[in-house]
Amino acid sequence: MLITDAQVHIWAASTPERPWPARHKPHRPEPLGKDELLKEMDAAGVSRAVIVPPSWEGERNDLALAAAQAHPDRFAVMGRLDPDAPGAREAISGWRKQPGMLGLRFTFHRPGLRELLTEGRVDWLWPAAEKAGVPIMVLVPHGLAHLMADIAGRYPGLRIVMDHLGLHEGKDEEAFAQFDKFLALARHPNIAAKASCLPHFTADSYPYRRLHPYIRKVYDAFGPKRIFWGTDISRLPCTYRQAITMFTEELSWLKPDDKEWIMGRGVCEWLGWKF
Repeated sequence: MLITDAQVHIWAASTPERPWPARHKPHRPEPLGKDELLKEMDAAGVSRAVIVPPSWEGERNDLALAAAQAHPDRFAVMGRLDPDAPGAREAISGWRKQPGMLGLRFTFHRPGLRELLTEGRVDWLWPAAEKAGVPIMVLVPHGLAHLMADIAGRYPGLRIVMDHLGLHEGKDEEAFAQFDKFLALARHPNIAAKASCLPHFTADSYPYRRLHPYIRKVYDAFGPKRIFWGTDISRLPCTYRQAITMFTEELSWLKPDDKEWIMGRGVCEWLGWKF
C-alpha cells in the first residue's frame, strides 16, 4: 500500500543570512530537515510526503522545493504565497511549472488571517487557481466553513482540501463543537478532507478512541476517496508508526480498499502527483 503523508513541515534555523519574520514559534525548538524526515518516513513505512512550508519561516518555499527536487519520488510541495505581494496574481498561471510544486496552501484560522477570507481579499484567487488547475489546501475554522462552501459552489473546477478537518484549537468536545458545519462541506464534490494532526486535538492516548466516532462521521460524509491521512509530524504526540496504525489497525470498519485511498492514493490523485 502506498502511504502518503498529506502534511509535513521541514524548516531550517533562523540565521542572519536566512532570517525568520517575527511571527510564530516553530512546533519544536530543533529544525526538522529533509534528511531527518526521510529517516522517520523509512522507519515508519511512509512512501511519500506532501511538504507544507511552515508559517514561521515566512512566505518562502525554497527548502521544500529543494527537497522535492532532490527526492521527487518522496516529496512534493503545496507552497506558500502572500496574496498581497506584488506579482502574486500573475504567479498562479505558472505555479505548477515549478519542479516539485503541486499547489497552494493558505491558513485562515487566526486574527489577521481570517480577514483575508471574510473580507473577500482573496476573492481573486479562487477563479485564478481554478483556471490554472492549481489545487488549494486551506485551514479554515468550522465557523467559517460556509464561506468555503460558497467558493466550492462558484468554482466547481477548483480542488479544495480542508486541512486538519477544520480543527485548530481545543481538545475533544471543545475542538469538535461545530463539527457539523465542517461535515456539511461534503456535499461539494470538489472539497476533500485532510485527516491530519488529529492526535493533537484530543486529551486521549493511543489509539485515540475518542477520535474514532468523528473519523467515522467524516468517512460517512466524504467517503474514502476524499479523506487524506496526514500527521503534521512536528507536533505529533505519538510515534509516526502509531499515527499510521490508528487508521490501518484500529479503525476496524475500514475496508482494505478504503485504506488504500485514505492512506495515500487519494491525495496523490487529487493533487495530480503521479505514482
